[in-house]
Amino acid sequence: MEWLLGLVGLGLACAIWGIGIERHLFRVRETQIKDALPAGSESIRVLHLSDMHLAPWQHRKSRWVSQLGRLNPDLIVNTGDNMSHRNAVDAALEMLEPLQNVPGVFVNGSNDYHAPTFRNPFTYLFAPSRVENGELLDTERFVGTLADRGWLNLNNRGGELTIRGLRVGFLGLDDPHDRLDDVESLSQQAKDAAACDLTVGVVHAPYLRIIEALTLHDASVIFAGHTHGGQVCLPGKGALVTNCDLPTRYAKGLSGWSFGEKRSILNVCAGLGTSIFAPVRFFCRPEVRLVTLLPKAA
Repeated sequence: MEWLLGLVGLGLACAIWGIGIERHLFRVRETQIKDALPAGSESIRVLHLSDMHLAPWQHRKSRWVSQLGRLNPDLIVNTGDNMSHRNAVDAALEMLEPLQNVPGVFVNGSNDYHAPTFRNPFTYLFAPSRVENGELLDTERFVGTLADRGWLNLNNRGGELTIRGLRVGFLGLDDPHDRLDDVESLSQQAKDAAACDLTVGVVHAPYLRIIEALTLHDASVIFAGHTHGGQVCLPGKGALVTNCDLPTRYAKGLSGWSFGEKRSILNVCAGLGTSIFAPVRFFCRPEVRLVTLLPKAA
């Protein structure tokens, strides 16, 4: 009987920590990518936002994000799933507005199109979640406002920005998890970016076919989210799932990829939020990532 009480007590303690504490412990994870830029150029600080899953009542998260300009990034990359409620469009736009004085790019995740629906969380252990779309959001207004304020919309389109004197080309895809990506568009995007000093891939969900496609179209650095870093991890093992076919050991952080003679570095952000129907983080603190791109040695 004592062991049963102990097990119940342990489960309760884990639930209190994961639901009531850890999911609110937002942090900035800093990392570097060496040899990403031409020799002699200045480094570029990239603030990577992803999977904020904002609900209208989450004021603390909104304030925390809106103050990230203090990090003085040169570029902001937003890889989607900004919202987690049917009434979150205005709140998400308000949260991001203070950051939009910094050059930025964005793509959508499925939660930028549809409000979340309840799903049995244990099904994630067996396969990526099925496409089960909830109420339509006002995506057109959300995307249009971000673009009007100056960020580049990279949903199945490319773009270019000049950052610290370098021409940075972007290859973008809409959400592969909901099969909204148009991989064929990458050929023209890559042609447009061919003269740039750096080509960056931006996508929400890092499916292996997408990593390969972006790499083969000359993206040397790729930014993605979607995985939540596994969201529930085990000490010593890490993530149990990625909600796509990305191996769990790459659920967050940097990893290197090779396809033929083409190589890329993938940066996966574990994100800040959760679905409002599964509000837990365990051994996987919510994060944004500050990635410094460094030049090659002279």
